[in-house]
Amino acid sequence: MVDTATVLHVDLDAFFVAMELLRRPELRGRPVIVGYPGPRGVVSTASYEARRFGVRSAMPMARARELCPGAVILPPDFSWYAPASRAFHAILRSYSPAVEPVSVDEAYIDVAGSERLFGTPAEIGAAIRERIRAEIGITASVGIAVNRLVAKVASDAAKPDGLLRVPPGEEAAFLAPRPVRDLPGVGRRTADVLAGLGIATIGELAAVPESVLEAKFGRHGADLRRRALGIAPGGVASALPGRRSISREHTFDRDERSAERLRAVLLSQAERVADDLARQQRAARTVVLKLRFPPFETITRSATPGRQLLFADELYDTAAGLFEAAWEEHGRRPVRLIGLGAAGLTERARQLALGETPAPGALHDAVLALRERYGDAVIRRAAELPGPPADAP
Repeated sequence: MVDTATVLHVDLDAFFVAMELLRRPELRGRPVIVGYPGPRGVVSTASYEARRFGVRSAMPMARARELCPGAVILPPDFSWYAPASRAFHAILRSYSPAVEPVSVDEAYIDVAGSERLFGTPAEIGAAIRERIRAEIGITASVGIAVNRLVAKVASDAAKPDGLLRVPPGEEAAFLAPRPVRDLPGVGRRTADVLAGLGIATIGELAAVPESVLEAKFGRHGADLRRRALGIAPGGVASALPGRRSISREHTFDRDERSAERLRAVLLSQAERVADDLARQQRAARTVVLKLRFPPFETITRSATPGRQLLFADELYDTAAGLFEAAWEEHGRRPVRLIGLGAAGLTERARQLALGETPAPGALHDAVLALRERYGDAVIRRAAELPGPPADAP
């Protein structure tokens, strides 16, 4: 009988921490947190020892220090993590072309059709874990199921350093005893509403009549019940390799009030996103602006100009228009975080418009070559340079 549970969710265990422990083995067994330690810093990754104290990813660093005052806090070093991430995704692609990266440390892979070469899905999952351990030096957890939703929950349940397969037809039974927050797509607010209805587990959610959930959540209610039963559409999206979006964000140490400073940071982000697009030979259709106001009010705005966007100036002009409108709409309040993203990624294939010259592309290629060789800071626009202090004469 053909095994239809062919979707694997592969997740590197506490990736940033695991990479730091490779070069700091003396910290093994101790609570370790990777993240920026500043007043606005958040936890990027916490070791399992730190998690026992309640420390979690995206938690404010100040709160993490309160929960685990003895933790070793290390700043992230993405130049150290990036080669390992590339090796991880290359390992996955050696087993199947159907790989959908989610982030630097997790991905989905559909191994249907690979069985004759590499064995059953469980054997492929075990081989992937062994290669990650041997070639990178860290561990990974694997969940196997008929769809991505259940595979994701299974890999979380297998952590750390484990493998869990959910047999076809047993999705609802597997999910039933787990807390509703374990169900992808159920955030804190939804969980709070469900708790008000007396629903604590995924099985209890699945038992609620669809009409009741629709009355509470609208159309989302029916989807919520289907997901609680382990029913989820969509396979592994691998038609376009790489990420489906590229973004940069910056959190200010102090809430930023200066329009000039905000625009300068936005321009810097446009430069870096354009560089990433060029490295991946991709173009964007949509620009996404993200703003966060204190204490934690976050808004996003997006625009799709109707053409491929390749260069920093194009990204910045679109993002700046979004920024001006959104900032004005919110009373030009101080900004805690600003971010620029490129979405709707396509293959890079734009033709020159009437009157357009190849000069911007040649200039961008030259700047990118310099940054690749000497680092991002080797060349910057004047607008990116910090201005004089606010109290300067």
